[in-house]
Amino acid sequence: MTATSDFVPVAVTSRSGFDESVHFGAMVGLNFDGSIEFAIGNPSALIYPRSSNKPMQAVAMVRAGLSLPPHLLALVCASHDGSAAHLEAARQILASAGLTPAALGNTTDLPLDDEQAELVLRAGGGRTALQMNCSGKHSGMLATCVANGWPLDNYMSPSHPLQIAITETIDELAVETHAHIGVDGCGAPAHVMTLIGLARSFRAIATGLAGPQAETVHTAMTSAPEMVGGPTRDVTVLMQNIPFLMAKDGADGVYAAALPDGRALALKIADGGDRARPPVFVAGLAALGIDISHVAPLIRQTIKGHGHEVGVVRSLVP
Repeated sequence: MTATSDFVPVAVTSRSGFDESVHFGAMVGLNFDGSIEFAIGNPSALIYPRSSNKPMQAVAMVRAGLSLPPHLLALVCASHDGSAAHLEAARQILASAGLTPAALGNTTDLPLDDEQAELVLRAGGGRTALQMNCSGKHSGMLATCVANGWPLDNYMSPSHPLQIAITETIDELAVETHAHIGVDGCGAPAHVMTLIGLARSFRAIATGLAGPQAETVHTAMTSAPEMVGGPTRDVTVLMQNIPFLMAKDGADGVYAAALPDGRALALKIADGGDRARPPVFVAGLAALGIDISHVAPLIRQTIKGHGHEVGVVRSLVP
């Protein structure tokens, strides 16, 4: 079980010149050779990576025969905004396997992006599985099942051949056995691993140590970062401004990234809030010697008062 002692102060939120909130977290950075370059809090803290698991899940799918163009494979790794381009990409993945959105078993939802959600509501629409931010992953899961002749009706069960293959791949990439399997927000299995295991997983994919299928996933995400999130999302901005960086955010304050040169980073904000996540993560990238000069100003986390900026979330990571 994760202990409160695993986490330390990593960020402060100020409002009108007064520090209002302190955010706790843990982060680990791996050097070129995979050794620990720095650790803030406990690098062995057990966490749900949540959607930061998607690149590992995608590696398992590609190993099992999923074959998609890079921009569609990037959507399999995505927590997408729900734009028209994202929804069309999910439809294309399903169509490649002879399926329609009716086959999706994930939770129904409005688009993740507020503006996209408002467009749906103004048009008289509601929650659908296709609009949910994990529909790309689920489309990939279904297409993988079709490629292997696996049943579709229980594809999210941990005992399904697809999920067994995903679990085996996650354990391999993390270089550890998962500590627990729960249910993610979308309904798919959610694995628990250590923070350093998450960093090792991203490193194995970005460096190609996990094989050519992992290289395929890295290429997909880094060549189509707009499919992984959206134009204003920090995960997309990071990949657009740091060449070859593979990054993925996860619900409840998780972030992970890696470069082909072997450097990798994993972060968990203790209370599951996302406000402190971008500035702390960017500071972690800088601590690994990665140039953040172009990206840091683009993902400042500002605090609003009466519609105007009155404060900022600042990292405590040196």
